[in-house]
Amino acid sequence: MEQPAITLFLCGDVMTGRGVDQILPHPVDSALHESYVRDARVYVELAEEVNGPITRPAAAAYIWGDALSVLETVKPDLRIINLETAITTSDDYQPKGINYRMHPRNSAVLSAASIDCSVLANNHVLDWGTEGLRETLETLEAAGIQQTGAGRDLAEAERPAVFGIPGRGRVLVFAYGSTTSGVPREWAAAPARPGINVLTDLSDATADRITASVAAVRQPGDIVVVSLHWGGNWGYDIPRAQQRFARRLIDGGGADLIHGHSSHHVKGIEVYRDKLILYGCGDFLNDYEGISGYEQFRGDLALMYFPTLAPSGELRELRMVPMQVRQLRTVRPGKDDVRWLHDVLNREGGRLNTQVWLGEDDSLSLLWDEK
Repeated sequence: MEQPAITLFLCGDVMTGRGVDQILPHPVDSALHESYVRDARVYVELAEEVNGPITRPAAAAYIWGDALSVLETVKPDLRIINLETAITTSDDYQPKGINYRMHPRNSAVLSAASIDCSVLANNHVLDWGTEGLRETLETLEAAGIQQTGAGRDLAEAERPAVFGIPGRGRVLVFAYGSTTSGVPREWAAAPARPGINVLTDLSDATADRITASVAAVRQPGDIVVVSLHWGGNWGYDIPRAQQRFARRLIDGGGADLIHGHSSHHVKGIEVYRDKLILYGCGDFLNDYEGISGYEQFRGDLALMYFPTLAPSGELRELRMVPMQVRQLRTVRPGKDDVRWLHDVLNREGGRLNTQVWLGEDDSLSLLWDEK
């Protein structure tokens, strides 16, 4: 008898630092080291100027807004986010322009959404130095949230998060941060140095190395998610190197699903050999309200991705629920905004042989050519 399918919740960047942290019960020191903004509370003020006052302190569940009811309805088997924020009180800021941190006592926001896995292989988890990374790891461990893509040494950074789904086998989550997303090469973990699981290139040899790493721990019936922080923040173009890399991982058995992020907006979706490739999931939570520039990409709009996978990893269904960031939390957008996302995904998906269908409940379902 075949095992039942597994449904995942995936989203893009969850940035709970800076302005978001400031509205929570235990904010860190609001001082910033940016060239234009020196106090994180400014980002709260910008959001309030655009969308109205925000009650402070906000409860842990506040930032998830309408997403919580969606999660309760869908009841995914596993909830995976890219946590693009250090959870720390460390003052060892790295002079990189923008630094995100959330107070460890605010980590209840992750538990409020029952997050199972925090991907840490990104260009902000070491914003507050190695001590900041250590505190991030310790805080997540204390909360019972698995993490992958960063660690106290190379072995820990390379280690996948492993989840046993009762009666449905295991899901393995591997995570990598590409230098194409702004990850500094010097952040790479080493045998005796904390850091993240860094990709310095997207070559076939690197894809084969990942496939070998997966094969070393994969058991029959496992589903493998490879989470990649790659590429720039803006633009719909999918570089040929990214597509080739993603397909190579699937061809070699190194991935059943590619969870790509870094872009501040959603990008086109591909299904290759019946395996899902999300090239850019867009931001899910941030403090960008009121910041001008790049409005044409609608970075305020987000998607909750709910792929349902067969036991062998093939995509059976992808349902997406549109969301919008308002008052530093996620809410359901208006119909015009949902239609905008629908049209963009169809335009960009047309190049990848995918389309989306808009349901009466304002959710989006993926259509693809099976091969």
